[in-house]
Amino acid sequence: MRLLSYSMPRDWNYFLFGDSHIGAALRHDKGFAQMVDMMNSPYEGLSAKFNFGTDHGDIIEAITVDDVRWSEFDTREATVTSQMAMAVREYDPIKSKILCMLDGNHPWKLHKFSPITHSICKELGVSFGTWTAKLTFRHKGKLQFKHYGTHGNGTIRSIADSARRKDFGMQMSLQKKLRDMAGDCLLGSMGHTHKVIVSRPLEELYLTDNGKKIEHHYTHPQNAKYISPDLRWYVNTGGFLKIYSDTVVEDDDVPIEKTKIGSGYAERAMYSPQELGFCVGLIRDNQLKDIKEVFL
Repeated sequence: MRLLSYSMPRDWNYFLFGDSHIGAALRHDKGFAQMVDMMNSPYEGLSAKFNFGTDHGDIIEAITVDDVRWSEFDTREATVTSQMAMAVREYDPIKSKILCMLDGNHPWKLHKFSPITHSICKELGVSFGTWTAKLTFRHKGKLQFKHYGTHGNGTIRSIADSARRKDFGMQMSLQKKLRDMAGDCLLGSMGHTHKVIVSRPLEELYLTDNGKKIEHHYTHPQNAKYISPDLRWYVNTGGFLKIYSDTVVEDDDVPIEKTKIGSGYAERAMYSPQELGFCVGLIRDNQLKDIKEVFL
C-alpha cells in the first residue's frame, strides 16, 4: 500500500476507472477513447483542468500463449511489450490528470517477466499506487476527504431473485469488502469485477431538543479518525472489456481461420452480462457531493 497526499482545487471532478485490458480483442476501444475525451473536456460545469483520475489496475491484458485463458480470438496484441507500448500511447493524453495507477491481477501474474504496471507508470510519469493506495486530498491545507482505492479481489454478486434486491445485494457485497479496510476514508473503491456500482451514504434521521422544543437532524459524514460505514461512499469502478464478440459471418462456408470467430474467456466462464463504464466523483466546495455512473 502507498500513502499519497495531494493539494487539490476547491471544486474538481474525480474519474474512477480501471480494467482497461489493453491488448484484448474484446476490449471496448471506443469506450476508453470516450473517457479520455471526457477527461480532456469540460464536465459538470468545470473546465478540463479540474478533471483528475485514479486508475484501478489491469491496464493491459497480459495473457500469454502459455496461459490457459489464451487464444488467438482473445488477443489483439500478442506480446506483453507491445501491449505496454500501446498502454503508454493511449494514456499519454491524460497522464497529467492521473493521480495514481494501481496494479492488477493480470499484470501481476507476469511479475516474473517485469514489474509491468510500475514500468508503465515510470514511462508516463504517473505515481505507482501498488495494489492499494490511500489518497488524502486537501485544499489550502484543509482536509477534503480520504480515499481508499484498491484493485480488489474476489467477486461482487447477489443471489436475490429480483432486480431491485439484486442491486441492493451487490451494493452490500461491495460495502462488506471495503468497510473494514480504512475507517477514516470517506470513499472506498475497487476494480477487478468490471461492475459499475455506486453505494451512497445513508443519512438517518435523529431527534434532539434544545430545552424548549424537539429538533430533527440527519447523520452526516465527518472527517474523523473513524467514519461510520453507512456514511461512506463505495464504488466498483467498471471496466472496458466486453464479454461477447458481435462478429457476423454471412457465409458458413468461409474457413474458420479466415473469420476470426471465437469466444473470449469471459464467455467461456459464463460471466453474467454487465455494463461497461466508469464513475466520476463531483467535489464541490471541498466536499464529495455526488458520484455519477457513466455507462458506455
